[in-house]
Amino acid sequence: MITVTEAQLSAWLAPLVWPFLRVLALFSTLPVLGQRTVPMRVRIALAFLIVVAAQASLPEMPTVALDSPQALALIAQNVLIGVTLGFAVRIVFAAVEFAGELIGLQMGLNYAGFFDPASGAQGTATSRFFGTTIGFLFIAINAHLLVVAAVVQSFHAFPVGSEPFAFLRALQPQTWGAEVFSIGLWISLPLVGMLLFVNLVLGIISRVASQMNIFAIGFPLTLGVGLLGILLTLPMMQAPFTMALEKMLERFQ
Repeated sequence: MITVTEAQLSAWLAPLVWPFLRVLALFSTLPVLGQRTVPMRVRIALAFLIVVAAQASLPEMPTVALDSPQALALIAQNVLIGVTLGFAVRIVFAAVEFAGELIGLQMGLNYAGFFDPASGAQGTATSRFFGTTIGFLFIAINAHLLVVAAVVQSFHAFPVGSEPFAFLRALQPQTWGAEVFSIGLWISLPLVGMLLFVNLVLGIISRVASQMNIFAIGFPLTLGVGLLGILLTLPMMQAPFTMALEKMLERFQ
């Protein structure tokens, strides 16, 4: 009769359980793959596939009884690291959408707001356009593979161990909110500067030719210049998006 002890069972499950929790937490918060349209069964299967494929490069996992208080701390550690990694990627997406908000504000398109059922939030036309474009770019440039590589490297940077919450002191995720504004302003600066110049020209025209109805020509002019600027700068979106994403993922490597 074959008998299996609890220690043997814990030793067999440890290399799979802790990485699986971290990767599954990442896929639950990651943009594109973490949306409501992606079934939970698909996320679980992807997480298990990545864990099995990455076993050769993962460090040795501690053997802990699954019903012990230390196991609860390790579960919280891996879930929080996965959620934090997904949050870092969402920071970049939020920054790009914030850039779209700023551009739409200068174009006069922020009145075109609608409810987004995918995120459950209110959005504008330009921000959703930028967000959808970045979603396609995220898959097209294989950025999801960079995220998978980052979560595998995170086991070396923040190993499963006796200090489960030491990564919070090293990452300081509560300070990442400023990245939304800095990256968003950096991306939107060319278009905002161009639209500011157009508004300056319109202001000069209104002073020189006061009989001209500046409101009748101002909106279509700023809208046309804004759409033309988006058309010209959209092919160059890959460079700032990739740089911002790599900057956030470097924290986990």
